[in-house]
Amino acid sequence: MQKPRLVASDVDGTLLSPAEDITPRTAAVIARVLADGVSFVLVTGRPPRWVPRVAEQAGVTGYAVCANGAVLYDIGADRVLEKREIDAVALHEYARALLTAIPGCRLATERVGETAMDGANEQFLAEPGYLHPWPNPDSAAAPRGEVLGKSAIKMLARHPDMTSGQMAEAATAVLGDEVAVTYSSNNGLIEIAAAGVTKGTGLADVAQRLGVAAADVVAFGDMPNDVPMLSWAGHGVAMANAHPEAIAAADEVTGPNSEDGVALVLERWF
Repeated sequence: MQKPRLVASDVDGTLLSPAEDITPRTAAVIARVLADGVSFVLVTGRPPRWVPRVAEQAGVTGYAVCANGAVLYDIGADRVLEKREIDAVALHEYARALLTAIPGCRLATERVGETAMDGANEQFLAEPGYLHPWPNPDSAAAPRGEVLGKSAIKMLARHPDMTSGQMAEAATAVLGDEVAVTYSSNNGLIEIAAAGVTKGTGLADVAQRLGVAAADVVAFGDMPNDVPMLSWAGHGVAMANAHPEAIAAADEVTGPNSEDGVALVLERWF
């Protein structure tokens, strides 16, 4: 493609190195992208409260698409601009279906306030027995009724003895297109958003706000939750370390996140 007018990147496994930081080489090319007047948008499964540290390393202050497209966050203003939620009645309905399809799974929900840290202690609720696939979680433990008791931007289901792919297949079989089911790790964790909510719809919203056509967008990702974004963008780039579904959806495969794969592509233009 010609020089893009908008750059979009997933965070974990893509923009961040395996050490979970942004390398000097990648930070330098992001600075050149911004200096050229091109927007750099973070598009992540993370909630807004997990974005500022990454944004600071990257030197970006514009939009971030969070929670796999369920939230649009203005980094510089620290404001949640849009959110797409699942209401409490639907959460209970979907939970019943999941517990039947995936016996033994445990549930959690993500919520968001007006700013990244607004009510941070109550944003991530997990029922007893929910085992996080990452260290140092910031969730609060709560009974299932409380976990499902208020509208949420995302419901998570965890089963450490299954793969995420197996869980997603089972969940889709019972929920169909009533929700958007995806996953961003292979560690027995699926993420459920309102119907039609994906990273692709979130990025399309940002592009519209910025007056940029899909053909002028380059997007980077590595997991199934990135597939809608990679497919929507004019040029989708999968990392060498990507899931096969992301590679199949991409127009190009770059180096792994351990070798500045995002920078390798952006250095063609910037």
